[in-house]
Amino acid sequence: MTQQTDIRDIAAIDLGSNSFHMVVAKVVGQDLQLVSRHKQRVRLASGLDSQMNLDNASIERGLECLAMFAERLNGFEASNVRIAATHTLRRANNSHVFLLRARDVLPFPIEIIPGVEEARLIYMGVAHTQPESTSKLVIDIGGGSTELVIGHGFEAQLVNSKQMGCVSYTNRYFSNEKLTAKNFAKATLAAEQKLETLAAQYKRKGWDIAIGSSGTIKAIREVLIGLGFEDGLINSKRLDTLIDQLCEWSLIDDIDLEGLTPERKPVFAAGVAILRAAFKSLKIKELHYSEGALREGLLYEMEDRFQRLDIRMRTTENLAAKHLVDLTHAENVARSAQLFLQQVHPTLGIRHSSQLFALLRWSALLHEVGLSISLQAFHRHSAYILKHTNMPGFNREQQQVLAILVRFQRKALKLHEMEEFSLFKKKHILGLIRILRLAIVLNGQRSEAPLPKLTLSIDEQSWHLSCDDSEWLNNNRLLSADLQTEQEYWSNAGWQLVF
Repeated sequence: MTQQTDIRDIAAIDLGSNSFHMVVAKVVGQDLQLVSRHKQRVRLASGLDSQMNLDNASIERGLECLAMFAERLNGFEASNVRIAATHTLRRANNSHVFLLRARDVLPFPIEIIPGVEEARLIYMGVAHTQPESTSKLVIDIGGGSTELVIGHGFEAQLVNSKQMGCVSYTNRYFSNEKLTAKNFAKATLAAEQKLETLAAQYKRKGWDIAIGSSGTIKAIREVLIGLGFEDGLINSKRLDTLIDQLCEWSLIDDIDLEGLTPERKPVFAAGVAILRAAFKSLKIKELHYSEGALREGLLYEMEDRFQRLDIRMRTTENLAAKHLVDLTHAENVARSAQLFLQQVHPTLGIRHSSQLFALLRWSALLHEVGLSISLQAFHRHSAYILKHTNMPGFNREQQQVLAILVRFQRKALKLHEMEEFSLFKKKHILGLIRILRLAIVLNGQRSEAPLPKLTLSIDEQSWHLSCDDSEWLNNNRLLSADLQTEQEYWSNAGWQLVF
């Protein structure tokens, strides 16, 4: 009798500064089988003006590409598609405009991921598609940023993202379109200066093999093969030869190299300069090329069996340990918060499968990280830490949600300070804020005695908190006073709490 194997179609999209990429795969049993790759040159970064706003033409190019991708993804479940936006949408002040318009074109959420999270995912993509090696240096030169990671197996250990890319460096150092030794020297020196702060640490850590991924390094490899270096390996001597060859042409538009596509030609010289700087700064002997990159990393992390939640839990635990969080108290708050969300999530319109359950738990576990700075206004310190620290496994908006939840965990509810969201609904976040605040107040005495059975319910006008022990508040006068103070905070924000 033939055993039935579950087959699932999944897809990942990388919204880069120069190109948008999509890869589609089938999950068959324990295997991930790549089905197709799609790429469109969008040149998003070229649409950034001096005020760091995307112009309408670049937004339209991006939306047109997403509309094409949407055709391929027709019928896909939202849980089977992951879309990550990188450097340009990280920097654009009006990225929310693009995300808003993208919803009408492609009905899947778009995550804007931090640079270090992009680097970690790139490493995962390379690690899953390369033969196993003990340790790897992975370099990825994109349109707006360059990611550098040293890792072992599937674990990224040294992770950095630098604001230097083939599009941004073309605009800065080759804006006159001249291919001169002087322009190459300026671009290379600028990249070396960017790498100066991490070079010693990376060389000290060391690696067994250096691997490059994505379009810039792929293009350099193809051109070197065209120049007669058939093994496709990249080294310092070959890069110098390539730069000398490029300088034989006066202008970028004049470049005529076998293996170089017309789309890659405008930003090729800048990419070569950045890679040459990486070789010099890190003393790289040779660089291999990998087909794996960010989108493959996204694919592999989409599967539960690759334990993305474990990555976030490890991040949370490490952050809590670093800031000396009282884990017993944090766990009590998290337990109460989760209990309340279980009771009211249908009324709030939050599905049981929503990642908001996990985000609420993580915010509860980390709500006191700011105490490591100061007791005064520690909720603001906590919010700053969660918004700006490196948190592997979290995208930018997930970190934003954590920061907002802990920012509004106590004191006056200045809700006008809340930021906008694209992946989450504001009404759901407001619900989580109320739940977290109640969980914190109820555990405020840090007592070893367990809380009595508490029930939270919601009607059209108010939130109701009830207890099966009618004398509990009478016997806990300090807690009763704290709840009354909390009731006033809610009232001032236009909310009603009844207990």
